Parts: sequence; C-alpha cells; structure tokens
Amino acid sequence: MSKLGDLGAKLYRGEVGYDFVGKRFIWYGVSILITITAIVALAVQGLNMGIEFKGGAVFTTPKTAVSVAKATESAEKASGHDAIVQELGTGGLRIQISGLDTDSAASVKKQLGTDLKVDANQINADLVGPSWGEQIANKAWTGLGVFMVLVVIYLAIAFEWRMAVAALIALIHDLTITVGVYALVGFEVTPGTVIGLLTILGYSLYDTVVVFDGLKEGSKDITKQTRYTFSEIANRSINGTLVRSINTTVVALLPVAGLLFIGGGVLGAGMLNDISLSLFVGLAAGAYSSIFIATPLVVDLKEREPAMKALTKRVLAKRATAAAKGEDADGADADDAPQVVSQGGQGRRRR
Repeated sequence: MSKLGDLGAKLYRGEVGYDFVGKRFIWYGVSILITITAIVALAVQGLNMGIEFKGGAVFTTPKTAVSVAKATESAEKASGHDAIVQELGTGGLRIQISGLDTDSAASVKKQLGTDLKVDANQINADLVGPSWGEQIANKAWTGLGVFMVLVVIYLAIAFEWRMAVAALIALIHDLTITVGVYALVGFEVTPGTVIGLLTILGYSLYDTVVVFDGLKEGSKDITKQTRYTFSEIANRSINGTLVRSINTTVVALLPVAGLLFIGGGVLGAGMLNDISLSLFVGLAAGAYSSIFIATPLVVDLKEREPAMKALTKRVLAKRATAAAKGEDADGADADDAPQVVSQGGQGRRRR
C-alpha cells in the first residue's frame, strides 16, 4: 500500500487525525482575509465583462502579416474603443471591441481591411447588442439564484437546516473568492465563466455532502454515549474523508491546469481562460471550504443546542473523573460510541 493510502486507512480508522474543528477559528480568519481581499478587488478594479454582457463586436480576419500590437492600435483608432486582439492558429486575428454599436461596425470593418491589408469582405463580424448582453447577465444571476435555493432545500431535507446553512455559506465563500480572482487578474467574464462557476459550485457541494453524510451517520444516537462530543465526531468525519478529498481535487485540477497554463498560456488560446480560471480557482476553494469551513460551521451551530451542551459537560466530567482515578475515560463505554466509517458517501454505525 502507498504511503498516502496507508495514511488514508489510518485516518479512516481514527488511528491518526488532525484537529480541523479545534483550530477552526484560524481557518475562519484566513477565509475572512481572503474574502475581504476579493471584495476590495471587486470594488476597486471591478470585473472585465466580455462583450456578451456589455455589447460590442468581434471581427475575425483571414491570414495577415500584421502584428497583434499593430492590429490593436488600428482597431482602437478606427473604433474609438478599447480592443483585445488575439492571434489565431490559422494566421488570422480575432479582434474584440467592446461598446461598439452596430451602426459603426461597417465602417470599422472597412477600415480594418485597409489597415490589415486584407479583403474587408473576408472579415467575419459578430455583433452583440447591449440589450442582449443584459438578458444574458440576468439569466446568469437567475440560474445562480435558483441553484442556491435548490441546494438549501435539498440539504435541509436530506440532512438538517444547520448543514444547509453551512453549505450555503461555503458556496458563497467559493464564489466570492473565484470572482475576486477574476477582478485581480483582469480576465474577461463571459458565459463560459458563468458555466465554470456553476460547475465548481456543484463540485464543492458534492465534496461537502460526502463529509456531511459521514457526520450524519456518526452522530446518530450521540447523546446516548459519553465517549465523544459532537465536535470530535465531526472532526473524525473530516479526517475519514480527507485523503479522498485530496485525491479527487488533485485529479480534477490536473486537466484544468492543462487548459489554463498550457492551452491559455503556452498555446495562446485565450478563450480557454474564460472557463479554465474559474474551474481552477473554484475547485481549489471548494476543496478548502468543504474541509475547513462547512463542517466547522455545522459544529458551531449544532453545539448551541442544549442537548449538545449537556453532552459536552457529561463527556468532560467523565474524563475528569477518570483522570483523577488514573483510568482510561474511553474504556468504560467504548462500545457505545458511534464509529465514523463513511467511505464513498456511504456510512454505517457500529454498536
């Protein structure tokens, strides 16, 4: 068995573990700092919205010897707006001009043909009106809102409202960080970006539900024993799925990293950046929030209950008594303790 597999088995059996829940205020502080940075970036720099959202035109030219820098200068001079120029594999250019209205597109197309030394009739022009872009933006917000509502309803039914609240906060955390990174690096926000955001939210939710399922199974009849507190059961649930979370995250990040760094960076396929950056940042943030944010939040909410407070007092009192007598506090009712044995989203309880 590999070292990682051996570690996973020990974490699964509870032989070793890290106190994620006990150090939760450190993770909260880190998340608050990152979130504030993202919000400041959004407020100061804002998002670089693509033409699909604010309107404009995309001109695709046939093969030309004109450089990207020269084409950018020509496009901005002809249109009076900022232009983004990308070199295509065919030798042609993709010229994106935001804010260009349809009335001006014909004259800009003609001028581009002259400056780039190509036939203007061979330049393909795709025009997007601002009203259509506004409709796309509204649909994106609607889709995101519906997704969030359905998540809360499902988790409240399948688990409990505390887990639904914690998962919602974790999703908002992931979304804020990802959007903040877009503001920091200045990448364009396109419909592909929105698709990427919805994808990573679904992935983050899946990872969170796996941990929640183990916690739900492990905490059944928890008040009938005095070996573990709720926070300790929650911590065992996180440790039991830790290696699985790491493996699935790394496997998911590798192809996305290929799209972002090789496809978008090395090969110059800039359009891949629209979706790959949101996937890369969101997958990493989703794995982090599932482990360090969602379950610790459930613990904070759950341990406010009188029954959980009473359980904690009984567990601590028993341990104090056993320590005074020099006995093992876990030995007396070890068989009565819920054992977290969740694997692959499935769980069982050993009595």
